[in-house]
Amino acid sequence: MSTSDLLDVFKKTEALLEGHFKLTSGRHSNTYFQCAKLLQHPEHLASVCNRIALHFSNKGVETVISPAIGGIVVGTEVGRQLGVKTIFAERKDGIMTIRRGFCLAPGERVLVIEDVITTGGSVAEVIALIKSAGATLVGVGSVVDRSNGRVRLADDQYSVLAMEVVSHEPEACPLCTEGVPIDAPGSRANKQS
Repeated sequence: MSTSDLLDVFKKTEALLEGHFKLTSGRHSNTYFQCAKLLQHPEHLASVCNRIALHFSNKGVETVISPAIGGIVVGTEVGRQLGVKTIFAERKDGIMTIRRGFCLAPGERVLVIEDVITTGGSVAEVIALIKSAGATLVGVGSVVDRSNGRVRLADDQYSVLAMEVVSHEPEACPLCTEGVPIDAPGSRANKQS
């Protein structure tokens, strides 16, 4: 499937939105990827995750971990296709942590899976958890890389869709200057600007 075909699927499932958005990173953009709308369809979930799983299939992955909440569905399906344990990290009091009895062992080979990468902040926090546990980072996989590969988080990083999507710091956002109403559809609690 080509990039344009994949973008068509995002549009048809209303997973690619246009307007004025506050991203989970805090940046503003005229484009928003709501991967959950795409991934609610089993055929798209399986297909997209299969691309990621195939990329990492010979890397000796033992565990897939995802930052909550956006990465959980993707991570679980990639883990299922790889036949490995899947867990997630989540914020407690604003700090990314591994809870719910999940744990990583020293030397355990871990793959981080995210739905959308913009600045890579959540993924970087999960990578820090992997390192602090003494586990081994295998790589990072995602459905969408909004930075078109500029944000490098691991030596082995793969995205199903990588493209440059413009985003701005809030104080430099032209849509804010024009007074365009903003939406904050992300998974982290965002206050609308």
